[in-house]
Amino acid sequence: MLYHHLFQQHKGEEVQAAIIGAGHFGTAVVTQQLYTPHLRVPVVVDLNLESAKSAFLKAGIPENKIFYTADADEAQRLIAAGNYIYTDSSEMLMDIPSIRVICEGTGVPEAGAANCLNAIRKGKCVAAISKEMDSVVGPILKKLAKDNGVVYSPVDGDQPALLMAMVEWARTIGLTVISAGKARDGEFILDEESGTVSIKADGITVHDDYVTHIAPEDMKYFRMIPEGKAEEYVAKRAELLKDLPGAGAFDLCEMTMVANATGMRPACPDLTDAALRITELPVAYCAKKNKGIYEGEGVIDVHTNLRRPDESGMGGGVYMVVRCDNAYSNYILTTKGQIPNYDCSTAVIYRPYHLCGVEVSTTILSAALLGLDTGTLEYRPYFDLVKRAERDIKAGEPLGNDHDLKLKAMIIPATRRAPASAVPGHMITGNVAIRDIRKGEIITYDMIEDRSNSTLWTLRVQQEETF
Repeated sequence: MLYHHLFQQHKGEEVQAAIIGAGHFGTAVVTQQLYTPHLRVPVVVDLNLESAKSAFLKAGIPENKIFYTADADEAQRLIAAGNYIYTDSSEMLMDIPSIRVICEGTGVPEAGAANCLNAIRKGKCVAAISKEMDSVVGPILKKLAKDNGVVYSPVDGDQPALLMAMVEWARTIGLTVISAGKARDGEFILDEESGTVSIKADGITVHDDYVTHIAPEDMKYFRMIPEGKAEEYVAKRAELLKDLPGAGAFDLCEMTMVANATGMRPACPDLTDAALRITELPVAYCAKKNKGIYEGEGVIDVHTNLRRPDESGMGGGVYMVVRCDNAYSNYILTTKGQIPNYDCSTAVIYRPYHLCGVEVSTTILSAALLGLDTGTLEYRPYFDLVKRAERDIKAGEPLGNDHDLKLKAMIIPATRRAPASAVPGHMITGNVAIRDIRKGEIITYDMIEDRSNSTLWTLRVQQEETF
């Protein structure tokens, strides 16, 4: 990477950033700061003040250097004296002169939109951790930031930005990207001796341990996919593992962002979410002409990593299935360490980890020191994440976020607002059904409260008018 060359010209310069939202991701940005050249994160904002303060304590900051204030002038004086601020006032944060980058990590779409817009108007760069908000209005926020001379960027450390960067790198060196996507954080562990496939709770995306037993005659479907059998094996594994938790709305949310940033298209509205070994990605996640499952190329998808306990996993990382269109170049690609399919017409390139907040410093420093984002050059609203009812919903029922089990996510081509148009999924978070909704119906504007005066809805209208 070139970061050490690029940042060298700013030797001795300190970038001060602030975190809004002291969750797992935001806290990791705070705890890594003492080990990151150029970076200081002296302010954490959270409505839960204990969580905000705790982020500094976990970073090893002495308690006598941690102060609460909701006054920007006082905050600036304390920061200048080497102290750290926790607060519940995101508005105050925008008026602290030394803060150059706002990391928005509330995960609340309306709050995230308001925080990002406020930061841009105050001349501060934005590192957008909140994918929920970004999936609805990311393109317009990026444009507004550019128009105001600042940067709006997805964050390194989370799968969307990492996958965007991987795809752009591939295109830069002339690879054809057949498919690209992410591995779910949870993995399917195959125990051949006991005849089981299981997934462990991680407390974030999978909340319980699950195990399913595979009949001896079906164990063959968990061996390496034979040549020409990708569709059959993907379908059979899906049938056999139907009682294990699959991809969540949060997974589809991230891939919506990548589709909009890369111009690639979702495999299908629900995404395939096949159970695949790393070695099977170039076998299955390619076009039918290469004996894979897709009708064409340029596909975005998700998979759940399938592995034995003694095999390495994907760590919730990202992947691409690629080829070189020159025969000799493709020979190099498929014989120098990459994993190919059977006829060496495709290969998988993957990154088996994403380090969440630990990696965000590259985005923060690129924005502040270089005036560059770590996403893609273009970000256009080609697709929307939408939700459909998984059960009947009564008028007056509240609608939740990506963990609301009465809603299921889908990715569809973006539409303009109209009564019967599908609502972007995160515009319904915290909203209320105004009429009965039948199981299987996609949530449309005429089913929910009109919140046109909110920042999120206003930005969405502006985005539709702009793009």
